[in-house]
Amino acid sequence: MLVAEKSFLRMLDRIAPDPVLGSVAMGVPAYVAKRMEAEPVAAETIRIGFRSLCAYGEFVEASDAEVDGRLSACDRTPWFETLTHWVAEAIYADPGNGGNPDGISWKEIGYEHGLPEGPDGPPVAVPVSPPRPDFGQHFDAIVIGAGAGGGVVASELALGGKRVLLIERGRWLDYDHGGHRDHLRNHRYPLYGHNTGPDADDGPRIHVTSDGIEHHVATHTVAYSSNAACVGSGTLVYGGQAWRFHPDDFRMASRYGIPAASSLTDWPIGYAELEPWYTRAEQMLGVAGPQGPLPHEPARSADLPMPSMPQYETARILHQAATALGISTTQPPLLVNSVPHDGRNACIECGSCVGFPCPTDAKNGTQNTMIRRAMASGRLLVATETIADRIVTDIEGHVTGVSLVWEDADSRHSANATANNVVLSAGAIESARLLLLSATEKEPDGLGNNSGLVGRNLQGHTYPTAFGLFDDEVYARKGPGVTIATTDFAHGTPGIVGGAMLADDFVMLPIIFWDAALPQWMPRWGQAPHDFMRANFRRLIQVKGPVHEIPNPDCRVELHPNVTDKWGRPVARLSGVVHPETIRTAAAMLERAEEWLAAAGAKVVWGDPPKPRLSAYQHQAGTCRMGTAPTNSVTDINGRVWGHENLFVADASLHPTNGAFNPVLTIMALAFRCADHLLNRLEDRPDLERS
Repeated sequence: MLVAEKSFLRMLDRIAPDPVLGSVAMGVPAYVAKRMEAEPVAAETIRIGFRSLCAYGEFVEASDAEVDGRLSACDRTPWFETLTHWVAEAIYADPGNGGNPDGISWKEIGYEHGLPEGPDGPPVAVPVSPPRPDFGQHFDAIVIGAGAGGGVVASELALGGKRVLLIERGRWLDYDHGGHRDHLRNHRYPLYGHNTGPDADDGPRIHVTSDGIEHHVATHTVAYSSNAACVGSGTLVYGGQAWRFHPDDFRMASRYGIPAASSLTDWPIGYAELEPWYTRAEQMLGVAGPQGPLPHEPARSADLPMPSMPQYETARILHQAATALGISTTQPPLLVNSVPHDGRNACIECGSCVGFPCPTDAKNGTQNTMIRRAMASGRLLVATETIADRIVTDIEGHVTGVSLVWEDADSRHSANATANNVVLSAGAIESARLLLLSATEKEPDGLGNNSGLVGRNLQGHTYPTAFGLFDDEVYARKGPGVTIATTDFAHGTPGIVGGAMLADDFVMLPIIFWDAALPQWMPRWGQAPHDFMRANFRRLIQVKGPVHEIPNPDCRVELHPNVTDKWGRPVARLSGVVHPETIRTAAAMLERAEEWLAAAGAKVVWGDPPKPRLSAYQHQAGTCRMGTAPTNSVTDINGRVWGHENLFVADASLHPTNGAFNPVLTIMALAFRCADHLLNRLEDRPDLERS
């Protein structure tokens, strides 16, 4: 072995010197070599940094103190940060990635995967795509996107007697096909890829940073703002927090006024209008949670169909602290089976809920509830791995159907499917993009875009997060993990526009804990961080919440003039930065979270206020907002695109604002409402149907 190689191994040994979790014992050298082979650009940067480190002589025989002193000079340099993170991945990620033999690190820190097959979950298995339907038949409706909105509206129409085609660009996935637990490639932590789609060869998006520079971003990255591409979309892998919005979430402008340079507005409907549809979503999909109205709800017409999930020590001590502070608490409602329900088993409280399919199919998404029932009727046909290329219109500009493209092993294919109605449910970015891609002579800037609003007001959720370190073990090994919340700060904080629901969070994977929960002041190499992981993995609580963002019209989706996807279509260009009021609110919510943890007895509390950026990775919304007129919105109150009698939107694109809560139940409620409107419309207008 060359001296330089020995020096490199010596460096790795000092990055991870722990007696048990050290470099050699945890398989770090082989893992680092694999990463360097996979990432040649980063590898060359590391080699250059290492050569600079060795400029003052090799250190094979140097003392530990001497090596550590030279490494200290590299701390926080880009090449060294990359290398130290690779070392952490080898130690704390799942064994299937290489490193962490027999899950040694997990045993040391107290993490339990809770999976029947072992730490890596079921073997990797490629799903088999079902045959595509006959696109030559005429449909009552074509729905584009099989997620929270599209899965509901397509299924309700089919169950209501209509013939429906559901288009999904992704595949059919479940626990046996997609449940493999790769801790570095999933929708909670997509470090090198994810476990659904879109695929890497689908092409990038262009993300414009605040300095005006365009960046080509890959499909799995945070900047890409990917929705899961599969049947069920995010509902296959989400945590399933099933909150109703606060009544004041629907009337932000009326309550607070309109901040300068914002596009803050009221919804054209309110809580009372959505209440029966919230109830229908809770009953039809299955929600576990407290009985009776939650603290922020004025009323509800039915209790949740399942009792809450179990609570553990975190909830007990946060509840005691909230009581002392005069804060009301509740248990977050979850789209998860707390007991056997709908022919499926209850949650087994595994240690990797969010980002993965459920081992007992206890997560209630559209793929295993609504879509399954509707397909049994014979009236819902699902086309997977199929792209909606554009919305088709006739010579007068009336929507007649959808142009579809797909590929198999040998060639590419295309077809036109016709329908009385088309419903867009592809997510806030892709729904807006498809309207823009479907421009006509009558609407050269895109369907429904005569006022220039399609793609504007892109928003998501900014998440301030506070951590508290306790003397005792307070963090349960069991999932899902989110057990207690307060809605008191969703509104009413003096000087703040809106607010956020605050809650503890889902169980963290150890590598996420390393990334997110280690204190900012702690080095990411040497003995200290491993001591912290071992001593404090179960002594830490995080409190966080989704800030009700103030929409900014400059946050938007456009078509890029030069960059195309593999089908030759312009990719989405994403630009803008959240409104300053959102950052102010996030800072205030961080203070509330830190106060709660301190009152609970945390001996140290920390957290970083979120930095200004484009927000669309968590809960993208707003690009086809509903409203009262074509001059202030893209759709009417039923999701119908202005100027088109039979073109609808049924996803979070509709949200004028995105609430101070996780939005999935609101997406579903609006989809049930849209489906009801369509069913009534078709019954009232039989001339819109063809035999």
